[in-house]
Amino acid sequence: MQVSLELYNNFNRDSVSIIGLSSDFEWFIFSTPAPITTYEITTLINHKDKPKRSDKTLQAIQRVGQAVNLAVGRFVTVGEAIANENRELKEEMSIACIEAKRAGETIAQLTDVANLDHPESDGRITIFTDKTGVVKAARLLLSSVTKVLVLADRIVIKQILASRNKVLATMEQLEKVSSFQEFVQIFSQFGNEMVEFAHLTGDRQNVSTDEKNEYLFHYTTRGLLGNMLNLFLKTCLRHPDCESARLNKEGVFHRMRLALEQVIEIVTDSRPSGENEMASISIYTSIKEFKNKVEGLRENLYFLSKENLSTMLELILEHTEDFTDSAYTSHEHRERILEQSKQAKMELEQLVSVWMQAQSQKTKDITEDLEVAILKTCQCMNELKRELHHAATSLAADLLRYHADHMVLKALKITGVEGNLEAVAEYTCKLSEQKEQLVETCRLLRHVSGTEPLEITCIHAEDTFQVTGPQIISAAETLTLHPSSKIAKENLDVFCEAWESQLSDMSMLLREINDVFEGRRGEKRAYLSLPRPGKHNVNLKALKPVKLDTEEQAKLGKLGLELHLLTSDVDSETEKWEDQENEIVRHGQSISSMAHSMYLFTRGEGLLKTTQDLFHQAEVIYIEETGISKLSKMLLMAKDDDKPLLLLEIDKLIPVCQQLQITAKTIVQGKNATFTKVRFKKKNTNVLGPREASKPCFEISFICLLQLFSHKNQNC
Repeated sequence: MQVSLELYNNFNRDSVSIIGLSSDFEWFIFSTPAPITTYEITTLINHKDKPKRSDKTLQAIQRVGQAVNLAVGRFVTVGEAIANENRELKEEMSIACIEAKRAGETIAQLTDVANLDHPESDGRITIFTDKTGVVKAARLLLSSVTKVLVLADRIVIKQILASRNKVLATMEQLEKVSSFQEFVQIFSQFGNEMVEFAHLTGDRQNVSTDEKNEYLFHYTTRGLLGNMLNLFLKTCLRHPDCESARLNKEGVFHRMRLALEQVIEIVTDSRPSGENEMASISIYTSIKEFKNKVEGLRENLYFLSKENLSTMLELILEHTEDFTDSAYTSHEHRERILEQSKQAKMELEQLVSVWMQAQSQKTKDITEDLEVAILKTCQCMNELKRELHHAATSLAADLLRYHADHMVLKALKITGVEGNLEAVAEYTCKLSEQKEQLVETCRLLRHVSGTEPLEITCIHAEDTFQVTGPQIISAAETLTLHPSSKIAKENLDVFCEAWESQLSDMSMLLREINDVFEGRRGEKRAYLSLPRPGKHNVNLKALKPVKLDTEEQAKLGKLGLELHLLTSDVDSETEKWEDQENEIVRHGQSISSMAHSMYLFTRGEGLLKTTQDLFHQAEVIYIEETGISKLSKMLLMAKDDDKPLLLLEIDKLIPVCQQLQITAKTIVQGKNATFTKVRFKKKNTNVLGPREASKPCFEISFICLLQLFSHKNQNC
């Protein structure tokens, strides 16, 4: 009966994974009967050990069989529908579906014992008379379900590859366009194809349990979308004869193609022939493995050779040369690393000597000398790791502190607008030097990253600096040649923003690396607006998570993306203010922070875990928006030409806040009612007209906020 338990666990887990394989399966997941309870499974497995079988036991066994058969029936229906749509796999899929259906019916028949007075003596073959029958049926069901899932996965991979090919074909058309009208038309088609590609790859990656792949997918798609936005920069169309503009365009398209191929490799778990998976070069990991081997000598003196330990240490010391050979490593750190490397060799020699002596004496228990040698070797490796960590992190911290003001980027923008070729050439040399420093620092941080995800983050940072640096230089040269071109200026701004953003990400990366080294795992920042025990007098009843279908997820995702873009607008506006303690700025930043958490909720991320959290967040936003309304009315006391416009925005904001609060407090139950509540809140706050009819109520608040910022700017 243990096989039956394995079947149910695998069947339920694999069934859930279908949601990432095909949209045709999604409705099936939500309609599948609830998983079998622990009590029922225990009853089914242990029934043969009980001399007396109660009615409750018999009913539980029958209920299990019926639930399995019903779930299999629905599963088979979906599989057959997919088979009819994909003729090349129809025969294999049909056979697998027939086997699954037969296995489900067999389990149902063998467990149909609730109406029998004496299941063992009524002449029928049941689970009590044929103890291996359910086991065989379970194995057949597990095998057939796996076949269906594998075949469905092949179909999805085929769809992803076809979508990728469509994107590449449209990219080729984009490269050849010569007019703005043609560009806009093709870019619109390209955007739709990218949305389809992102949907297919995202759904499949959502079922991945590989943390490394998750990080690779995140950074690859992030780069893909970032370069997609860069395509919209029309510098090459505006200045077709400019060589630097052409280099910019070619660089963006090259990164797009590379990112597309990387996404395909991740979601299909495949690599080009002959290419090996990226090997880890983290010294942190190598030292940990070395110490494990050394400490393993306490248990077994013969499980490895001295040559193995020597080779491992040589590899570690070879990696330390990246630190000692670096021009950016300080003299003090270089000397200490060399000293610790020399000490590590001496400690290993002493360890090997004592180890070989213990082997020659054929002692079973570890000697005192060997224990001391093991401790001293491990301690020495810890000191080496600490020196390497300090060398990399102190270099990174100094660089980030030195470049925090972005003086080189600001100078490039100013001299570019002035058309000063000599000054631009001087600052591009400085940027190239800065790029080399940052790239080298990322390589050193990768050595001491501590975890695979952080190592991937270091690689991404290194690639970003390596690519963005030359793009900034090309964009600056284009602006210098065309100083009056607004498009050329916007082009340079975009690449500079990407550089600044990566510097900000690198600061966060540095903190996380330090957290790992010091034993802290980096706690997530909690939003003050979230209800917590003892706060806000809120006692929330535990709610079951609500599963939304594909259409509902798409709608929430769209609203979330719009909300995210608006949040970015507010953040960029508030950063311009020197007086960060200003009440309007404080309220605006608070709303922006909470709105960002609501955007993350639509992606299944962040600290908002349930719809109840979402609605509570909306209530807190209501309080903040009310504060903005009161402050803005104070501004109306001053005479200004924009007073009527500001008053109009306030009149819009007040009823929106009230509707937001009322809707958030409305009590509903069930999936449909919950989603209707979200949509109702959106529909009842669309007061800006048809053009904004698809935007959530938060947008109105942000528009009002931006109006207030603009008003105050004009009066300062």
